[in-house]
Amino acid sequence: MFRILISYIIVVLFSSLCSHAQKLESSASWTGELSIGTSKLHIGFNIKILSDDTFTGTMDVPEQGAKNIPISVLKNDSDSLNISIPALRAVYRGRKLSAESIEGKFSQNGAVLDLNLKQGKSLLKRPQTPNAPYAYKSEEVLFSNEAEGAVLSGTLTYPINYNASSKDQTPVVLMVTGSGGQDRNEEIFGHKPFLVIADYLARHGIASLRYDDRGIGKSTGPIRGTTTQNNLADAKAGISYLRKLNKFGKVGVIGHSEGGTIAFMLGAEKSVDFLVSLAGSVANGIDVIVSQNEAMMRQQGVPQEIIGNYAKALRILYKDRVEGKEINDPVRYTEDLCNAENLTLPGALKTNLLKCVSAGGEWFTWFLRYSPAEAIRKVACPVMALNGTLDLQVLSKDNIPVIRDNLPSNSKNIIREYESLNHLFQHCTPATTLNYGAIEETISEEVLSDMVGWINAIN
Repeated sequence: MFRILISYIIVVLFSSLCSHAQKLESSASWTGELSIGTSKLHIGFNIKILSDDTFTGTMDVPEQGAKNIPISVLKNDSDSLNISIPALRAVYRGRKLSAESIEGKFSQNGAVLDLNLKQGKSLLKRPQTPNAPYAYKSEEVLFSNEAEGAVLSGTLTYPINYNASSKDQTPVVLMVTGSGGQDRNEEIFGHKPFLVIADYLARHGIASLRYDDRGIGKSTGPIRGTTTQNNLADAKAGISYLRKLNKFGKVGVIGHSEGGTIAFMLGAEKSVDFLVSLAGSVANGIDVIVSQNEAMMRQQGVPQEIIGNYAKALRILYKDRVEGKEINDPVRYTEDLCNAENLTLPGALKTNLLKCVSAGGEWFTWFLRYSPAEAIRKVACPVMALNGTLDLQVLSKDNIPVIRDNLPSNSKNIIREYESLNHLFQHCTPATTLNYGAIEETISEEVLSDMVGWINAIN
């Protein structure tokens, strides 16, 4: 759904499976739950028996959006099998096999965790995802950013009882995804937030166009070296397409995360009649990254002194990066930085700091340099800006003030924080804010209702 803009990575442990040839069908699926602190991951294994001693298979981790990870199965004896997952450098040792269950231990990087499995597939519950047949019309469409050679494929959804003769009364929104390559539904961890939003809009009189990002799904176009500016150009092409259709009234945009940044950029260029920013990243790029790292480390229980040291080092490093400082020896650079500032960091964070010297490519460097405040000051159309208080990726305490301080006054503007909602606008607790896949809710019904009510009120 979005590029996770973190420099401090908490390693999430995955697992693997074992099974017994005489107790499995020619192909079978097994699932289990792996507990990692306060987090839980459902693990799914799909095993195919080629012969008595030959197995093949894959692993799925639904909450992480991971599918078909290859596993290697080795039979030890009549009651146990060992499974290795080379891509994760992990091993699962199963024992006490039966036709319905397996007891075992998962090992990775010195950690050993219980993982017991039961036969069957793990299915994520996503009660808000709409299913066909729909009560409204949708159609596949194409539009082009000709200047950059991108052809975007999307779904144009009309509201229930759409009447072409009353086109001037029907608003339409372009939906812009977060950072990283996303499909038109902004699918992540089994959630399809843009599909859920489009369905809700259609059932309340609002049309929408959602599209695959270039290079994703059915969309084509160059992706190497692209930045938010290129994504903005694609969105502008979508707005132009909607206006040329001459089927709707006002044309607006709903953007999530980086898409929220783009929404304000479109507003500054007077391209849209209204805009909705869902957790839009609007603080200075360096501030966003540093705050994000601090919040995530704090959630993991990292001591405050270490958090402060790492944040200071990260801020200096990124400042040097955006100013184009030449760094020929990253190892020496990071060591000198820590020594000069008297910053003590554990080895893992020093290693991560080293990676931050060049990680992220052109998109990330552009993001670090960009400050959206200037664009926000130029927005004249009505704005709805929403954030969740438990968002650890775009912190409301850092981003909401930027909007309040820079957005021109407009009686139709709404700036709102929602208690206990995360970056996807799911209800959560401080301990589960990043457990997107484990949460059944795709997006708060209150947020959906508020968006629809505001759009209909200003049109």
